[in-house]
Amino acid sequence: MRKGAAAAALIAVTALTLGACGKEHATAGESGGTSAVGATPSSRTPDTPSTPSTPGPTPTTPPAPAYVEPGSHDGAPHYRENNGFRIAGEMSPASEKDAQREAARIEPVLKGLWQEKKWDPRSVLAAMLQLGYKEQHFDAKGNSLGGTLQVKPMNSRYDNGRYVTPEGARIGLRVHDDACVTAFVQRTNFQVSANGPYPEGGCFEPQGGH
Repeated sequence: MRKGAAAAALIAVTALTLGACGKEHATAGESGGTSAVGATPSSRTPDTPSTPSTPGPTPTTPPAPAYVEPGSHDGAPHYRENNGFRIAGEMSPASEKDAQREAARIEPVLKGLWQEKKWDPRSVLAAMLQLGYKEQHFDAKGNSLGGTLQVKPMNSRYDNGRYVTPEGARIGLRVHDDACVTAFVQRTNFQVSANGPYPEGGCFEPQGGH
């Protein structure tokens, strides 16, 4: 009986020991205090990418606009400096009003000459004198001797290796010291306008300057 009891006691102790080892493993696995079997910290998926994202294009500052000189006709730098002789002077409001009035008198006369195909300087001068204007004359030094009207041939131009003067006539009428009427009539068209005088050409736009 004692041998049997001892054997039974030994079996009971062994069973208790084995039961305690199995529970501890399960508890360790459930607690999360240790890593899963076969896993290492380096094998975990990172929360953020391991390489930095590619940056977008760096914003660039737009180039500054090219300088445009005030009053330049085509935006070219220094237009006024290089072509000042071709820029008419300013008119006062009162002078401009008077010049526009004279331009309105001249326009229908030039239209009639153009329709009659009379655009030579002599015919144009005669028609302007009939409006009451007086032809302007100058002395040898270029000083005015009186009168306000000038009628000239068209400006010559270079064509096929030589200078030619087109048919037609130009008109310059000095209305005030700061106001003119300029006009022309030729085979293709005619035009009348009010403007200030030119620095070197009076009422006529000069072809060249100094």
